[in-house]
Amino acid sequence: MKYCTRCLYPENHPYGIIFDSDGVCSGCRVHEEKDTINWDLKFQKLKNIALSNKERVKGRGFDCIIPVTGGGDSYFIVHTVKNVLGMNPLLVHYNHQFNTKAGIRNLANLSTVFDCEILTTTLSPDLLKRITRASLKKYGSIYWQALAGYYTYPVQMAVKFRVPLIIWGVQPWSEQTGMFSHHDEAEMTERCRKEHGLMGLSAEDFIDPEHGISRSDVQPFIYPYDNEIEAVGLRGLYLSNYIRWDSKKQHEKMIELYGYESKEQYRTFNKYEDVHCHLSASLHDYIKFTKLGYSKVTDHASREIRLKRMTRNEGIKMVEKYSQLEPDEDNLKTFLNWADISKKDFYECINKHRDPKIWNFNSKDNKWKINCSISHLSENKHSEVQLERKEDCNFLTTPVSEDIEDIEYLLMGRSYFDKYHYGSIQDSPKDGNLTPRKWQKPKIG
Repeated sequence: MKYCTRCLYPENHPYGIIFDSDGVCSGCRVHEEKDTINWDLKFQKLKNIALSNKERVKGRGFDCIIPVTGGGDSYFIVHTVKNVLGMNPLLVHYNHQFNTKAGIRNLANLSTVFDCEILTTTLSPDLLKRITRASLKKYGSIYWQALAGYYTYPVQMAVKFRVPLIIWGVQPWSEQTGMFSHHDEAEMTERCRKEHGLMGLSAEDFIDPEHGISRSDVQPFIYPYDNEIEAVGLRGLYLSNYIRWDSKKQHEKMIELYGYESKEQYRTFNKYEDVHCHLSASLHDYIKFTKLGYSKVTDHASREIRLKRMTRNEGIKMVEKYSQLEPDEDNLKTFLNWADISKKDFYECINKHRDPKIWNFNSKDNKWKINCSISHLSENKHSEVQLERKEDCNFLTTPVSEDIEDIEYLLMGRSYFDKYHYGSIQDSPKDGNLTPRKWQKPKIG
């Protein structure tokens, strides 16, 4: 397996990756643009787009839509769009139903501190379980519906309410593998959504009488037709094409300004991005590792290497620490109970999707062994293209509002906070003596 000589990405990255004569990947080369682009001019271009769009929809209410979750970059996007650009966004949220309490609190706090209207869809839990079982058995994925809902529902609402602009955060395919230059200012399209965001699978691929899934069942995941999008004049912009993207620093600003809540993650050192979901940085990420031989910690370490907060050798140590962790038993049990799948069937489904170029099954000890180890990368053969660390890479640990164990999925919770109610689910004391949560300074570590 060939790996980038600067970051840690392998040649089998599903977004597609190429290496130059120095062995440096396309993602690293596009990332270098961040240090040469005049971001003031880029942001002025964004302001002009925002102003033009506001004039276009004048008197019609919302001038853009922002897809949001209880994690990720939602706070920074809303802060930029509403407080910096002065727009009037409608927040749109697809409920994937794997919610953590931290995610519910973050989402409610988002709506509260920015005083925005938020539109949420919650589909039938039974439907999502059927789709999840089908996607696991047919494609070795448990997360398709979460991704499909996130990429589809905001576009459906933009068409329905005739809002001509959706503002997303980072362009993930450029950020990871350099699929596009920042100068391309690539926008959200149905093709990118399907080919890269949804593993090449469309909603129609899940129509399956055997699993009880009909055409009407998958309608929530059907992307609007071209003529519908053209009638609205819909565009989907990525802020990362107009702002120098640094997810870690952006999150820390949002923690400082608005009380965004971080959370320890099982399979990565990053405490900011997947706090809203029980599966994204755990079981879903483990399945990614079984398919590709690398996982989310490689994404996070490669990013920090490029931003000069981590050396390549430090990144390798992080990958070795986290990537081969077996699923947390409580997390796995909760998912199996939710999806009504046996442990035996679960492992049979994911094992048949392992890449034989990456994995070998050792019949002697009845275990799968990875045959493309990253440990050899610590050899300093390409020091001339490797980056020197300029900053520390510590992530903030924020105070927790509830000390109650968070194992079960939370279907939904409080959607707005006042000074008396801050928890995702909170019972009122019998004497009615409610006290607000006091924000505390986060810890570094």
